[in-house]
Amino acid sequence: QVQLVESGGGLVQAGGSLRLSCRASRRIFNTRTMGWFRQAPGKEREFVAAINWTGGTLYYEDSAKGRFTISRDNAKNTVYLQMNTLKPEDTAVYYCAAGPYGLETIRLGHADYWGQGTQVTVSS
Repeated sequence: QVQLVESGGGLVQAGGSLRLSCRASRRIFNTRTMGWFRQAPGKEREFVAAINWTGGTLYYEDSAKGRFTISRDNAKNTVYLQMNTLKPEDTAVYYCAAGPYGLETIRLGHADYWGQGTQVTVSS
């Protein structure tokens, strides 16, 4: 059974923007830290951003700082990733994740729920 569902991926030119969404079940969303990861062809999965359950604490991968914004709407059980000033190196499949740990722990990939991914392609 799918517990996390991502949407919003697509093809954009360098410098453009996309907004990814991840809808979770209420049971999962209300008790877990939420995060975004990505995996490019031939590369390992890497952390992008995370947000704690209150939405008051954020953590970003260095390359995402100043360009990406993570947020959550607890009433809609949805976490977002607003991506601006996109670069070709941002091209990857983006995955939503949920875990019962803090921001530093989920950054290391410790999560108990994962989405199926949404493709983001940035052309030069």
